[in-house]
Amino acid sequence: MCRLLIFKGEPIVLAHLITKPSHSIINQAFDSRLRLDARPVNADGFGVGWYDPGDTTPCVFQAITPAWSNRNLHRLAEKICSPLVFAHVRASTSGALSEENCHPWIYGSLLWMHNGHIAGFKTFKRELQGLLSDEFYHFPQGNTDSEWAFALFLNELSKVADPRSGSFPYTLLKETMLETIKKIRELCIQAGVSEPSLLNFAVTDGQSVVATRYVNSSTDEAASLYFSTGTSFEAASGMDEPVGGSDECHEHLEAAQYRMKKCDKRERIVLIASEPLTFEKTDWLEIPCQTVIIVTPKMNVLQFPIIDEFFQHTLTPNRSYDYVIAKGLHFLPVPPSASPCKHSAAAAAAKQLAATPCKLASAPASVNKQLASPVKLAVGKQLRRH
Repeated sequence: MCRLLIFKGEPIVLAHLITKPSHSIINQAFDSRLRLDARPVNADGFGVGWYDPGDTTPCVFQAITPAWSNRNLHRLAEKICSPLVFAHVRASTSGALSEENCHPWIYGSLLWMHNGHIAGFKTFKRELQGLLSDEFYHFPQGNTDSEWAFALFLNELSKVADPRSGSFPYTLLKETMLETIKKIRELCIQAGVSEPSLLNFAVTDGQSVVATRYVNSSTDEAASLYFSTGTSFEAASGMDEPVGGSDECHEHLEAAQYRMKKCDKRERIVLIASEPLTFEKTDWLEIPCQTVIIVTPKMNVLQFPIIDEFFQHTLTPNRSYDYVIAKGLHFLPVPPSASPCKHSAAAAAAKQLAATPCKLASAPASVNKQLASPVKLAVGKQLRRH
């Protein structure tokens, strides 16, 4: 299945996110040994979207070749410096192999991408299209469920604001995202679709980021999603200067294991990813199932529970990983019996993963008192789902 990555912070050279880390999103595309997926590789194309500093209009580079073999991607990644990046590698579940079907998609100042699938989409595609205005009915150029979900999001946004107006309050993006998920959930019910839909959506206007980890099931887990915050994102060794969290972009280095450095209370970098980019357990927190996570323009990180009929009002929700693992959408540590990888950096990383459980420690019970309130996250503290 697909993998996604979101970066927001002070400008960073893209190579430090998508090509240089030993478990970068490109390595995640081919290293099935680290994922243990039902699918061996994410080779059905890729896309990278970014904003230039001071520019509200994003740019996207997409191709149908595997991300790891695209020379232009590697060349561009060495030169592009951006404060906000969306990256996506695709393993097709819906739609043909074409650039039009590669994430992320652009509309005005907005970028959108999706990890997962909408179950039974073909059975209610016409009903979804019937909800759209003419403008957004004609918007999709490809034929994926993900792009039609974006059209639905734009249609909902247009009811309260002009989708081309530039920036939006993050609260508006959040409410529109939740309404989009609600509409998809209702369409699934009306069509009698019983298979869960995995709806890890992400949208940004260049100022705020809104992402979800969601499944329309009360017994299954959603596709995996993690986040990390800190002051700089840097190679774990052999590097004197940070590659993020400074006013200037730095020259690229050789592939290495990276780390999130935390030396201030304020978050200067936020990463959200389907799989951790580093192999330090303390760098990453798992985003709970049925959650919307927001990065505000001031770099505050907020989490809200998505409370509906599939939300579990318990301290430790009992959900099965079987479905999401079968779909290749859950990150797992590598068992000791995993076969060696020819890529030495990834092999070393896998060895460390095999020896170190990926389970995160629990937070104090006091964290779980306010279900409907946002959770403002402090660096170095883990908050578990109520």
